[in-house]
Amino acid sequence: MRAECDVLIVGAGPSGAVAAQEFARSDMKVVCLEQGDWPDYGRARAGHPDYELVARKHWAWNPNERRNVGDYAVDDTESDISALMYNGVGGSTVMYAAQWERFQPSDFRTRTLDGVGDDWPFDYWDLEPYYEEVERQFAVSGLAGDPALPSMTPPPLPPFPLNKVGRRGAEALNKLGWHWWPGTNAIATADYGPLRACDQRAACPFGCPTGAKASVDRTHWRPLAGKDVRLVVRATVEQVVLDERGRARGVVYADENGARHRIEAGVVVLCANALGTPRILFNSADGSGIANSSGMVGRRLMTHPFGNAIGIFDEDLESWRGPLGQYLHSLEFYETDRSRGFVRGAKWNLIPSGAPLSMMLTTMWGDQPIWGESFTRLLRERLGHSVIWGVICEDLPDADNRVTLDGRPDEHGIPGVRIQYRASDNTRAMMAWHIDRVSEVLDAMGAKQKILNPLIPGIGWHLMGTAVMGRDPEHTVVDPDGQCHDVPNLYIFDSSVFPTSSGTNPVATIAANALRCARSLVARRRDLAAAS
Repeated sequence: MRAECDVLIVGAGPSGAVAAQEFARSDMKVVCLEQGDWPDYGRARAGHPDYELVARKHWAWNPNERRNVGDYAVDDTESDISALMYNGVGGSTVMYAAQWERFQPSDFRTRTLDGVGDDWPFDYWDLEPYYEEVERQFAVSGLAGDPALPSMTPPPLPPFPLNKVGRRGAEALNKLGWHWWPGTNAIATADYGPLRACDQRAACPFGCPTGAKASVDRTHWRPLAGKDVRLVVRATVEQVVLDERGRARGVVYADENGARHRIEAGVVVLCANALGTPRILFNSADGSGIANSSGMVGRRLMTHPFGNAIGIFDEDLESWRGPLGQYLHSLEFYETDRSRGFVRGAKWNLIPSGAPLSMMLTTMWGDQPIWGESFTRLLRERLGHSVIWGVICEDLPDADNRVTLDGRPDEHGIPGVRIQYRASDNTRAMMAWHIDRVSEVLDAMGAKQKILNPLIPGIGWHLMGTAVMGRDPEHTVVDPDGQCHDVPNLYIFDSSVFPTSSGTNPVATIAANALRCARSLVARRRDLAAAS
């Protein structure tokens, strides 16, 4: 049977979108299968009276709670985290806060510098031109010249104004002599392509109603789908099909009615995230699994343990508004100092506290019961008067933190996944130390009350590492360009391939690496065709 496309992509999140655009520009025939559907922004209700009543129903971060089309069961009973992700066109960019951070040069060399994790098979400077290119694709807003980062081309849009909260945080960090810089966000501060200028409703994770946030359903798929790429929604990939030579021949997927279809392709690229990609690999070959001679598929699951520190002030700082997103960030204590009792580091970001109910439900007040007679009093005291410092810690890879298939199938009979994850002693020591430092910042800001929340239970942002890349086929799943060692025309471009997690948000690196890998695959296409 003749292949129906040159390249078949599984997953319409950031890696799939960036790759699809690159392939289409190279005149390749592209099909993308997405198990979810297009986001329904009619349910993005910020600015309407029912906004906070429905936001957590339609835009819940945990798929076990959301249960949208395309969501599958994730058993987290043996895990310190719950996997937070979005299944649909746009992937998790639909609900990310759009904090845009490049990895630091040291993040690519943790084994050499600190004796932990593994060095990446390329370095920051190899990825730098791809960072610059995707920042234009994602309408990144920010300010060049951050002294904590290498020199770089300015983002295409200016940063958000610091406003009252950002200025208070900046003044405190100046007083302490610690680093800060205006936040870089994948949020338009002016009209840019298909995006509109942000109106700072702090509704970024709940379906941006303005169309300012650079989710790839808006920035990539709307221009691509139906024109340069065939995008099939509600198409849940069950397995990759191999031919008699052990090469990928295509995939089998279930449509929304459960009927099975087979589509053949010259190359298959998995972009289904660090849970969905191992799920497909494990379920392939009729459940025998593929691309796993190393035994590393599903292992080394990394996330970003998250904590925060809340300050409450006498003054009204209007902290219900702003990009969520970040006003500013600090990388003062990002690099390893072993005298602290742990290795690697963390990023801090200052964010708004949000609208009334969101603020009361999400900021882990901890000190007093939310509900009951104190609710109205606390709301009046804290709405607009509270700020949040978020802390993202680097998570070191551990082979025992893993993803496996779960016995509970989805509606089509395809197994879900089970995650087994425990935060390390290094992580716990790192988070405790950083929360203590952020507490000092709140003191310098003049907070009248502080609430400290190290390692917020269940929060598992940024899933990475379950199909690790490297040059040694005995210990890794894919090569530096995302090509599976065991299956030469099967590729993985998503965050599954990350050897380490860094201590910053990963979407910039997901997108940049996907572009690098896609461009490499385009250059190799003649060799792949000759071998097919």
